[in-house]
Amino acid sequence: MTSIRTLLDRAAYMTSVHTTRQLPPDTGIEVAIAGRSNCGKSSLINRICRRRGLARASRTPGRTRQLVFFELDEARRLVDLPGYGFAAVSRDMKRHWEGLIQSYLERRNALAGLVLVMDIRHPLKDMDRQLAEFALVRGLPLHIVLTKADKLGHGKRAECLQKVRRDLGGVATVQVFSALSGLGTDELEAALGAWLGCPAGT
Repeated sequence: MTSIRTLLDRAAYMTSVHTTRQLPPDTGIEVAIAGRSNCGKSSLINRICRRRGLARASRTPGRTRQLVFFELDEARRLVDLPGYGFAAVSRDMKRHWEGLIQSYLERRNALAGLVLVMDIRHPLKDMDRQLAEFALVRGLPLHIVLTKADKLGHGKRAECLQKVRRDLGGVATVQVFSALSGLGTDELEAALGAWLGCPAGT
């Protein structure tokens, strides 16, 4: 059986979706990755897939407005959801994003789990909580990744991790992560592997 590490190494851009009508066939297994603008989501995807430019971070926060699908094999995919929460974006754009994200999360049968990415220095903002609650109401497995952990010392990092775990009350798994150092990569791969039906390891 293909390991999660091998599967992630094979990640390739598949398609970008601006409306639900453009979604690929609802088959196989998908894991969605969501987060606020500038939370480090693109860097996380590039790190776990060992591809510097696979997920492209926009120079203008809030610019990305589509769901981006990355194919891992013929039956499994990662889905990069649009960043949310950037104040300068118009109300119409915010409504479009929220509608697209909600429709995808609500109706997608292939969706096996949601990775919710947050900057460890600014976790659990209102929209983070709303998205987490929405996923849980749907019964979707939820894994929280606190990125940019290299910005904090070990003690402060552990304190933030425990606080988020307490706030969530055990309804989701939570970890720290650094795209710069690779901290937390193995833990994230294990979570993805469980959802995608792949063993951990090389």
